[in-house]
Amino acid sequence: MKVTPLNDQQLIAEYLKGNERAFEILLTRHKEKIYTSIYLFVKETSLAEDIFQEVFIKIIDTLRKGKYNHEGKFVQWALRISYNMCVDYFRRSKRRPKVSPTETFDIFDVLQNPEPNAEQTIIRSQTHDKIRSLVDQLPAEQREVVILRHYADMSFKEIAKLTRVSINTALGRMRYALINIRKMVEEREVSLLQ
Repeated sequence: MKVTPLNDQQLIAEYLKGNERAFEILLTRHKEKIYTSIYLFVKETSLAEDIFQEVFIKIIDTLRKGKYNHEGKFVQWALRISYNMCVDYFRRSKRRPKVSPTETFDIFDVLQNPEPNAEQTIIRSQTHDKIRSLVDQLPAEQREVVILRHYADMSFKEIAKLTRVSINTALGRMRYALINIRKMVEEREVSLLQ
């Protein structure tokens, strides 16, 4: 007998009927993606965990008050809440996020890859470090689109909705980010040859 798992809307309906396990399944299903997107913005494990908890408290409150609409996908809605909470944090602290690993968390540790050999591991690590360094040097709007697209695996439609800009603006920011990264790579190659 094949068992079909409940979709997000069905889990929400079950939770609203009093089934706490339904919310636990919903949380487990989207925890990694939402936490990772928060962490990439704040760069601190404890702060990311705090914001993650605040996000789910807000989600629970909104669901219980009956204010959640079923028009959009749950994960997009949850990512928008987490994004807004991160933005609020940065507005309060006036800090800018950077894409860089810490001793306790590195996004590349979360990504599942087949077991590479030692040489591939060293090359991949060096490449990731170089890419992070280049992304860190981008203007905030461009850096944000790169993070959401490549690290949070969001579509441009989702990014546009989340950042409250048009799809063309999101695409333009990605285009300029890629142009700027290409220029930085070319400048580094020229400086190495001199």
